[in-house]
Amino acid sequence: MLNVYIHPKKSSWAELLSRPEKDPSKLNTQVSQILDEVKRRGDEALKDFSKEFDKVDIKDLKVSQEEIDKAQDLISKDLFQAIKEAHKNIYTFHKGQVFSGKHCQVTPGVECWQKSVPIEKVGLYIPGGTAPLFSTVLMLATPAKIAGCGEIVLCTPPSKDGSVNPAILASAKVAGVSQIFKVGGAGAIAAMAYGTKTIPKVYKVFGPGNQYVTLAKQLVSLKDVAIDFPAGPSEVMVLADSSSNIEFVASDLLSQAEHGVDSQVILLTEDEGIVPKIISTVKKQLDELPRKEIASKSLENSRIIVLSSTRKMMEFANLYAPEHLIIETKDYKELALQVVNAGSVFLGGLTPESAGDYASGTNHTLPTNGYAKAYAGVSLDTFMRKITFQHISKEGISSIGKIVETMAEAESLNAHKNAMRLRRLSLEDNLNV
Repeated sequence: MLNVYIHPKKSSWAELLSRPEKDPSKLNTQVSQILDEVKRRGDEALKDFSKEFDKVDIKDLKVSQEEIDKAQDLISKDLFQAIKEAHKNIYTFHKGQVFSGKHCQVTPGVECWQKSVPIEKVGLYIPGGTAPLFSTVLMLATPAKIAGCGEIVLCTPPSKDGSVNPAILASAKVAGVSQIFKVGGAGAIAAMAYGTKTIPKVYKVFGPGNQYVTLAKQLVSLKDVAIDFPAGPSEVMVLADSSSNIEFVASDLLSQAEHGVDSQVILLTEDEGIVPKIISTVKKQLDELPRKEIASKSLENSRIIVLSSTRKMMEFANLYAPEHLIIETKDYKELALQVVNAGSVFLGGLTPESAGDYASGTNHTLPTNGYAKAYAGVSLDTFMRKITFQHISKEGISSIGKIVETMAEAESLNAHKNAMRLRRLSLEDNLNV
């Protein structure tokens, strides 16, 4: 159950800010072997790993068009309608992020501008274990499609019968995925990073996963493929006070705790009086959850922290840099202005984190483990590259020519200096003719 800390001294904050730790060195050998096998043996290695890890004998790694077309009929009409409505909202939010580059005359005769171009080939990893994340298909494929990515490849582990969860397939069809493959874990990351006979190599890999997937992404990103960002177990931080609805607060904590045994939830409050009520309500709601065992393990990593003021609460929150930050205090609008580090922020008592996970339109693929201090969550820009252009006229040579030469000479890069000097002198010669 949640660990409670009442007015902890600032000297103890470092420990309270820590996440559950796992030693990646123990996984390194196993994951590296998987990557090497896929790089060397391609499809055959992937099929062997499916037998070993997924306990299924896959004959054809690629999902057929027939399987994709049948998927809609294998889920309820209500779920398919929900998928379409969520896709519409996600599309609307991300479409609003389209970049419009402006030409800028930085000095007379020197014009610079940017053009935004899509990453041509992207790979999406969708977990399919205890909770097949079909919502993540929408979160990744929708902005990729808006961006104009030419090839959108999706990998997801098969079920024991060799099929792919139909909600994943239906979501992929709605969002415009190009090709889908029955491959999971570190092997899927290797396949998209290196390419095999069946699975094309991509330029950037996106998506969440377990510790094996996370480490595989980090290893292949060293030289073979780009990745969205480093990631770890999911997390939420909730800020509450005496005005907060205790039922809502408890449900917000549990909605993240049920993600996995290594997830972490933290409650910050300046009102010590609500702590027993929250603990009692969490216990009551926990007993009703199908994933009670998973959530219970997560709560062992989790904390309720009572601080003396909202100023200290915000200071702590910004140091923690949570993946999800829910502010359901009476002054949530004021506290929102003080947020510096967070993946995604949910304001007010009627805005649960689950809204962002599914259908409000914002992206739920977010930096964890404190990486929100340096990384943003997935957006349209994540699937784009900005290329800079510049054009210099005769007037521009006059404006910056000698500046360039002086700086290049100071760095002992005389060829750089000469490239500008020759142009400047040629123009001066023409003027003197």
